[in-house]
Amino acid sequence: MAQDADSPHRHIGLFRKAGSFAAIGLVNAAIDFAVFWVAVQTFDFSKIPANVMAWAVAVTASYMMNTFITFAAESGRKLRWRSYVTFAGSGIAGLVANTTALLVGDWLLAFVMDNEDGRLALAKIGAIGASFIVNFSMSHFIVFRPKAANDN
Repeated sequence: MAQDADSPHRHIGLFRKAGSFAAIGLVNAAIDFAVFWVAVQTFDFSKIPANVMAWAVAVTASYMMNTFITFAAESGRKLRWRSYVTFAGSGIAGLVANTTALLVGDWLLAFVMDNEDGRLALAKIGAIGASFIVNFSMSHFIVFRPKAANDN
């Protein structure tokens, strides 16, 4: 049975995908932190190389989990280099959105809050939300978009 574009079932599926994407994002946040912390504390990496390495490991894990779980129907549960590169590129867009939202949010909150730590925490929460929206949208509409009838 085909679903039209305004079907409530279509929206439920989108919310399920977003929830799955968010759960995988939580796992990847832990992977990101763990790789970063081990690189800095155990192997004495400086912050920037450790952060880039942690992001690369986390984005790879995220691609794999999203391919097999969140976007299984669209990907056929097959890992592809082209999709991985597109996914990683979209992750960079999310990283840029996160950093921009963090800086702008912190700047805006400075007008209404004196507590620098509280302001930074609120800005970071907003930044995580911004990057989630960008990353999910990029994955849903670009990386794992449903194949057209004439695509092979």
